[in-house]
Amino acid sequence: MTPTPESNRPSVAVIGLGYIGLPTAAVLASSGANVVGVDINQKAVDLINQGEVPFVEPDMSTTVAGVVSQGFLRATTETPHADNYIVAVPTPFKDGHKPDLSYIETAGKQIAPLLEGNELVILESTSPPGATEFLAETILSQRPDLTLEENTAKSVYFAHCPERVLPGRIMIELRTNDRIVGTLNGNAGERARDLYQLFCEGEFLMTDARTAELSKLTENAYRDVNIAFANELSMIADGLDINVWELIELANHHPRVNILQPGPGVGGHCIAVDPWFIVATAPEQSSLIKTARDVNDSKPGFVLDKLIPQAKRINEVKIATLGLAFKPNIDDLRESPARQIVNRLADQLPEATILAVEPNIDELPAELESRDNVTLTETETAIEQADIVLLLVDHNEFINLDASLLAQKIVHDTRGVWG
Repeated sequence: MTPTPESNRPSVAVIGLGYIGLPTAAVLASSGANVVGVDINQKAVDLINQGEVPFVEPDMSTTVAGVVSQGFLRATTETPHADNYIVAVPTPFKDGHKPDLSYIETAGKQIAPLLEGNELVILESTSPPGATEFLAETILSQRPDLTLEENTAKSVYFAHCPERVLPGRIMIELRTNDRIVGTLNGNAGERARDLYQLFCEGEFLMTDARTAELSKLTENAYRDVNIAFANELSMIADGLDINVWELIELANHHPRVNILQPGPGVGGHCIAVDPWFIVATAPEQSSLIKTARDVNDSKPGFVLDKLIPQAKRINEVKIATLGLAFKPNIDDLRESPARQIVNRLADQLPEATILAVEPNIDELPAELESRDNVTLTETETAIEQADIVLLLVDHNEFINLDASLLAQKIVHDTRGVWG
């Protein structure tokens, strides 16, 4: 892309420097924008200002280091004024799987005092239908002098542009994936498209904000339903003493069948969370989506029910649990079924020694670090010491493991890696 002259570089404030916000800030800064990233985590802010990345994501370190050294990206805990705001904060759920929009509300309250008129505010966080309206209402309630009416001195424009990237490929997919852009008022969608065109080479699909919000949830619910079919099939096959991996391979030879691979559950902030937003929005019409969530949420319990009776028959049992992340070759532990399984193992087997292996982290999450019977251990050491080996995540390190290390071990392979 042709470099943007310094005087023409748009100013962008990215609120939230997590797994989506920081990559977005970095590619914008490398593609012609002056970017300030905002986060409440002072440690992350300090690392970014040193040109370092506070989490594992391939190909991102070089970009961040470059734009920070050039002065096109800086991080802070204080929200600045900018012509464009991108809100990329967490959207978890509360008790009862109800959407928690408190982070969006806080971001809106931080942005509101800074607005002068004609700014663009983009909600990028994956959100239930109506969340962009909620963000606009939050800001306008703080600033009644502003308006959604277009072409006035006090107009503020709102759009929803959901991220659609895969952890481990974020820096590639930010540039190459098609982008959905939802307009809430005026020409907000067109303005958002123009901003994202600085780096995105995919097709821009224009719609309204609510449709954009539901489209992202739909993509993840589709995946969740199909994974649930594979997970339910694995439990059926287990009861019939059938190898589910062979079963799926055979079925997938049909030209119109493409069954996904089962696992120990579903994790991550997207597939494990987003379908619940649909269920919360339309509970009477989403029975299939809810059932799929229930099936996938039940899979960690199924894994434990197979393993724990064996473990209780071994005196001073040692269990190597391979993987804590929610998917291969990253350090993201959000909503991870592997993390949940290790936690529940520690609860249900207090006399066991649990050797937790996760090559992509340097320390255990707080709830595991506080347990006396869980230690973060190197791969080969854990397997050598273990009576039982439980494969939970198919990291490259585990796929390429010397099979002889597993001899004389009780092996539970939830990913079908070792046959």
